[in-house]
Amino acid sequence: MDILNVKANLIEDNDTEAAVLRKKLEENRTFLVNLMGSPGAGKTSVLTETIRQLKDRYAIGVMEADVDSDVDARKMEELGVRTIQLHTGGSCHMDARMTGDGLSAMGCGDLDLVFLENVGNLVCPAEFDVGAALRVMILSVPEGDDKPLKYPLMFTVSDCMLVNKTDTAEIFDFDMDRCIANVRRLNREMPVFPVAAVHGQGIAEWAEWLSGRMEAWRKGLEEDGKCR
Repeated sequence: MDILNVKANLIEDNDTEAAVLRKKLEENRTFLVNLMGSPGAGKTSVLTETIRQLKDRYAIGVMEADVDSDVDARKMEELGVRTIQLHTGGSCHMDARMTGDGLSAMGCGDLDLVFLENVGNLVCPAEFDVGAALRVMILSVPEGDDKPLKYPLMFTVSDCMLVNKTDTAEIFDFDMDRCIANVRRLNREMPVFPVAAVHGQGIAEWAEWLSGRMEAWRKGLEEDGKCR
């Protein structure tokens, strides 16, 4: 009896599409950030404050991915950035094809920085490359400092982690040092930024780091001869 690993084939096909999309974004010099985290982690709050820090420096677009609704997309529009709502039709993650379709529909030719706020989930989004230049995850204090041990792939593949809602750490008995130690078992070099997005705490430091990564990426493209 023949056995076909459908999931493996699906991920391989997605990786191929992601590589093509990444090349297109590099040629256009559009920096795509894949923002991941659980429902309620504060992705939209972090994104709102980050955009306020950076919108005077960069032309920014936002893709809001949800199973349904346009609540978050409306919040982004209020900030004056180009926004598109993506409905995944029940899918628990975005993939490269869906991301490419979203970028095409939104139009990113004149954008410097695009955020994809992925579907709220610590599992599926970690498995699918969407062609982003940077993968960022948000862990909120109420979720607990043991989440890196329970969902290791997300913490392994991400390039940066924000720990949100730090103003509630005492209420939820959250140990930041223990959390970071758990992360370091999986990803020794990943930067960690403690933030409290609703108060704006820590956002400036994170935004400056993001801007630095973006500028280094641009410089690398110029040295490789890839430019708009």
